[in-house]
Amino acid sequence: MVLAAGEGTRLRPLTARLPKALCPVGNVPLLDRALDRLAGLGLTGPERVAVNACYLGEQVVAHVGPRAHLSVEPGDPLGTAGGLGNLRDWIAGRGVLVGNADAYLADPQAPPGPDIAALLDGWDGRSVRLLGQPADDPAAPGTFAGHRFVGFSLLPWRLVRDLPATFGDLVRAVWRPAEAAGALAVVGYPGTFYDTGTPADYLAANLHAAGAGSLVEASATVTGRIRRSVVGAGATVAGEVTRTVVWPGATVGPGERLTDAVRAGVDLTVPARPDRRAGDGVTATTSSMSDDADERRNVP
Repeated sequence: MVLAAGEGTRLRPLTARLPKALCPVGNVPLLDRALDRLAGLGLTGPERVAVNACYLGEQVVAHVGPRAHLSVEPGDPLGTAGGLGNLRDWIAGRGVLVGNADAYLADPQAPPGPDIAALLDGWDGRSVRLLGQPADDPAAPGTFAGHRFVGFSLLPWRLVRDLPATFGDLVRAVWRPAEAAGALAVVGYPGTFYDTGTPADYLAANLHAAGAGSLVEASATVTGRIRRSVVGAGATVAGEVTRTVVWPGATVGPGERLTDAVRAGVDLTVPARPDRRAGDGVTATTSSMSDDADERRNVP
């Protein structure tokens, strides 16, 4: 199951236009990255893969189409546990691999799917497994065996079957009780992880996906400068962008300079610098920019 029902409040106002699960990272919607990872494990189709939807759910439903079983939650999102409870009849006795749509994972040693295969290897069908990485502070709240959770968990049917279709989270409903019972294990993930929940982490994930340079869709129009940025399909960059994500169809005008930001449409610019204080903005300037052919190339 891929969790895609959340509101993405920390990414507002970007998520006022697009559900977080459909926000692009490296010009690929996060939800597609999650589905591709499941496909890499041989999990495809509506009999084996489910996606839940709620906030801006019509966009999620249209995007997924026949690729997965869709669970549309009425009213407010049911949370991670309630979303599973709402799918109890579809799960029907099976263990469940649960993934957060907003989890960006990348391992240079393994493609999506095989990179998390250790989570499933040798599973006894009764214990709870979490994908994790060592935490900076092993004793910090929210850690499990000194690890932070990195987006995927494996749950047995015996702990899923009694989850109600009411709001609840897996941490309290399943993970902590399993931990207390000695029935929870953390499987290490050796690659890179971002939860993409804040503008800063969302930008960092995009820059990681771009590699050492920039990532520009072929249909984008670039006459300005691009440095370490990601530019989506149909976007126009006539100004200057540095460490910036330009969404598909967005425009950066000829007098604009954007740094550490996300641009959506023609009028929305969200600052994404980790050290920005609340209320700080990214301004578009009208200062002139020299013509540097190397900076204008559509290549990394």
